[in-house]
Amino acid sequence: MTPFEAATHADPYTCYSQLRHQADLYFDTRLECWVASGATVIQAMLQHPDLLVRPCHEPVPPLIAQTAAGQVFGNLMRMNEGQRHQCPRAAIEPVLAAVPPAEIAALVAQLVKTDCSANSLNALMFTLPVSVLCRLMGFGAQQLPTVAALTRDFVACLSPLSNELQRRNADIAATRLSQMFNHLLKDEYAPGALLKAICSGARSGTQEDHDVLIANLIGLLSQTCEATAGLIGNTLVALQQDPELLEKVSRTPALIPELVTEVSRLDPSVQNTRRFVAKSCVIGNCTLKAGDRVLLLLASANRDPDINPDPDCLLLKRSQRQSFSFGHGRHQCPGQQLALVITSETIGALLKRQDSSSIRTLQWRYLSSLNGRIPRFGRQPEIAQ
Repeated sequence: MTPFEAATHADPYTCYSQLRHQADLYFDTRLECWVASGATVIQAMLQHPDLLVRPCHEPVPPLIAQTAAGQVFGNLMRMNEGQRHQCPRAAIEPVLAAVPPAEIAALVAQLVKTDCSANSLNALMFTLPVSVLCRLMGFGAQQLPTVAALTRDFVACLSPLSNELQRRNADIAATRLSQMFNHLLKDEYAPGALLKAICSGARSGTQEDHDVLIANLIGLLSQTCEATAGLIGNTLVALQQDPELLEKVSRTPALIPELVTEVSRLDPSVQNTRRFVAKSCVIGNCTLKAGDRVLLLLASANRDPDINPDPDCLLLKRSQRQSFSFGHGRHQCPGQQLALVITSETIGALLKRQDSSSIRTLQWRYLSSLNGRIPRFGRQPEIAQ
């Protein structure tokens, strides 16, 4: 099993543990890249100025270059360094951090209208987080299904596993989402407080500034979509696997935020990320050369006993919890708190509406991915792998 295959395996964590014991950083000749599994090494890499999110010679993947989806990709702050990363982040991060949890709770309560059937859960995990963000931005209720569907179409092009049809649909989605945001911004009465605050802090005055803004608004939706879907799903998996825990949090909903935070460490929806070496550098005892690729196993670092004692145990009251699930350093996810609150409120709403037995009977497999761990629920025996 390769580190990429581990992301959607039933138990990737045994593999990660073996890698940490063998070498926390090594060059994998099969994958032709460095693989980092230890917390200390991964932290150093995420902070290193010469390890970049994209290769210098390839800011946009060739398969989507010269397309609407590629234009959005190229302007995303998370796919850039320097000012092209810092300026959009400065406008967006403080606004996301300032969203009142009570406002998110109210929106989730309005939007959760589902039972715990497998099909309902599979739809809810992806649509609800995007819908919450859309309402905060000012989109109307009738627009939510369209925006959520377009966001999923766009997200598909971010994966190296995407096929030609998915990339074509992503291109259409990028164009339509751009149009919808442009229309929203032109209506002075439509934008919500969150969108107004982002716009007031963003650069303006040129077409490039406007394109960067639109791209990063789409980027907010795309990051919220899959990462939060996986966190909702993996929290339900943790509850299904531990009936005592399920009963405990059902009786005491105040424990749900701690549960979600611990699941985000223990079984994260983003298992790994990549970096590209711009200049030769030394990490640990290894010399990385310019042009080298690095695979950082974030989920492995989360279970490194050097930073989290009893790393394989789910502990609601874990002291000094350390996690790389939302990144670290200059590219740490600006929407981390938003994702945790949306997930917590969603889990709470589901537990309030449903008997715990509906969760206990869930089965699942993981959607195909090289870095995401997102369960797809079902109730037939063959769905669980």
